[in-house]
Amino acid sequence: MTHELYRKLQFADLGDDRGKLVVAEGELDIPFRIERVFYIYGSDDTVVRGQHANRESEFVLINVSGSSKVMITDGTNKEIVELNRPMEGVYIPKMIWKEMYDFSPDSVLLVLASTHYDGSEYIRDYDRYLKEISKYNART
Repeated sequence: MTHELYRKLQFADLGDDRGKLVVAEGELDIPFRIERVFYIYGSDDTVVRGQHANRESEFVLINVSGSSKVMITDGTNKEIVELNRPMEGVYIPKMIWKEMYDFSPDSVLLVLASTHYDGSEYIRDYDRYLKEISKYNART
């Protein structure tokens, strides 16, 4: 059985003549309770971030400024998603490999996570990931 590779999310733009306002609420707009928030900035178009999968964590990535790309794969299917609008995000379930790259000079990539940081749940070696995802898919 295969599972969801990713899902694009669209957030309401509630702005008016005073400026833009985008709201994303955990367990409503975001498909999980938000336990951790971090952001990536100061990277350029030569940097690759991520390069891992997570056994337990789910993520939503939103480029709140500038743009970046995300390569998402389950070891079989592969998609590249461009994030370039602050009212759009991408939901990435657990056990999905992700690589963020091609950051514009003004890129600020906001990441919402379903868990607190635990380095032991990260899979940072792609060959190991391929072995684990095969076992994971056999169980689900």
